Amino acid sequence: MDMSEWWGLVDRARAAVGDRADDRDLPDDPLPEALVDVLATLEPAEIVDFYVKYVEVKDSACQYALCMAAYLIEGSYTDDGFMDFRGGLILLGRDTFSRAVAHPDILADLPTVTRMSRGEGGWIGYESVSYLISDAYRRIQGETDSLDTAVETALRGMARPDKPLGEEWNGDPEDEEQMRRRLPRLAALFLD
Repeated sequence: MDMSEWWGLVDRARAAVGDRADDRDLPDDPLPEALVDVLATLEPAEIVDFYVKYVEVKDSACQYALCMAAYLIEGSYTDDGFMDFRGGLILLGRDTFSRAVAHPDILADLPTVTRMSRGEGGWIGYESVSYLISDAYRRIQGETDSLDTAVETALRGMARPDKPLGEEWNGDPEDEEQMRRRLPRLAALFLD
């Protein structure tokens, strides 16, 4: 499975739920189950491949500037919080994901982010994309042990970041001057 096919599966799930695809804070968020439905149409080996590619894509977003954007948007500066943010960013689709990884300040353009800045609800992060993949595998195989083993084997040789990559800032996520300089549009939404 190449990356175009991989993102195509995410896009199929997004298309299935239409205009409800961009907010993880909905009381009945339909996108997670739609992704499970799409993945459950694959062969078990394809789901394994999807999972491995998911890790690759999520790791590609392990960037310091994006971590600071996540802090502004969701208020979390923990490893788990940033991991969830990257999972939710993937669910926003390839275009948004790619643009945000390259220039995190573009997240200010998202209606969900604008609503969040005004305290009107909304959420980007999604904790358990890996669970969705496991759910799809379980649906067709009746178990997930073989998925876990195959993914663990595939990831064993993969170089993975142990911390966000890119230029570190001064280490203080609450440094408003730095946020305004490096993420001006997001800072205007969340700090003003």
